[in-house]
Amino acid sequence: MINYSWETMEQNFREFIARYLQNDHIYFYWKGRVALYALLKAMKVGKGDEVILPGFTCVVVASAIKYLGAKPIYVDVDRITMNPSLDHFINAISPKTKVIISQNTFGLSTQVDEISEMAKQNGIYSIEDCTHGFGGTFKRKPNGSFCDAAFFSTQWNKPFSTGIGGFATVNNFELINELEKENQYLLKPSYKDNLVLTALLFARDNILNPSNYWQLRSMYRWMSKNNLVIGSSEGMELSSTLMPKNYFKIMGDVQYKKGVKNILSMDQLLKKRKENALIYTEFLAKNHKYNVDKVLHENHSFLKYPILVTQRAIFEDKAVKSKIELGDWFCTPLYPVGKNLELWDLNIDNIPEANTISKQIVNLPTDIDDPHKIIEFLKENLNDII
Repeated sequence: MINYSWETMEQNFREFIARYLQNDHIYFYWKGRVALYALLKAMKVGKGDEVILPGFTCVVVASAIKYLGAKPIYVDVDRITMNPSLDHFINAISPKTKVIISQNTFGLSTQVDEISEMAKQNGIYSIEDCTHGFGGTFKRKPNGSFCDAAFFSTQWNKPFSTGIGGFATVNNFELINELEKENQYLLKPSYKDNLVLTALLFARDNILNPSNYWQLRSMYRWMSKNNLVIGSSEGMELSSTLMPKNYFKIMGDVQYKKGVKNILSMDQLLKKRKENALIYTEFLAKNHKYNVDKVLHENHSFLKYPILVTQRAIFEDKAVKSKIELGDWFCTPLYPVGKNLELWDLNIDNIPEANTISKQIVNLPTDIDDPHKIIEFLKENLNDII
């Protein structure tokens, strides 16, 4: 039986995560990007260093690198997996490379064992970006098992949610002391932080539904961009490479409590996602449309199911009218930023495949009870799908 007292909430949460990941070296943070930043600091990343990452990611990953004075080096992705291949990473290595970040995009891990081994042979640290992949596996081992370290997100719409939040795990034990030294400087969430997050979690659980999804999503994004509520990204994070105030913050009691509650349904949720993904794949393959091939399903946890469309704005408008919840990850190569990408050292000419995909992609929900409404919507708009 779970003890829900505040004093043991963190330990309960830690034990559940450790059980999934088969790893006891877990460190909690206010957001997943903070976990990455802490890992990079523990790896002594600094000015003059280069960190290789996919050119099909979230801007906050690149920002964590920039905050330390290092340079993000972006590599293109494969159209089938939407992940970089081993060769993409090999070709990007230079004498300045300090870290390689491997990503399980939408929950799919590819070649992560080979990528981590290659990094090790070259004297380079490796980090697994598991912000989409908690609960999933690669070659029957939990995501996050292969690299020196991994970071996870527990924000809205992630494998399971604490509202906002994230954590890091460590496989290279030589990093533990350095990471714990850095964690001594973590700030605690304020009373206001906890109060606002509690209100947002209540709204998420009790107000959000398919009929108001698009309206509330737009409202929340606008409010978080303008720093009116706690958001996935503050306005400054979308327009600047300067670190926001109070960025380096630990997870709080509100998040631990929500995490313990939500992780209990993880097995059922993962099963549902994979079942729905198979339904989508069979429909799309039958109609000769882009799909996640069945051979990839074993290593895919399907946080989102990506499809490609000819005109995204028109397709999204149809989804709004049909009350279909579509996601827009990664509608730009550096989601959700669509301009001034040079601030984060990104030249889209260097990532042609990722740039093309970002103009075509939308995501189908996989955590729904009945996917047939989605299938009917796809049937009605089949000509819009690539």
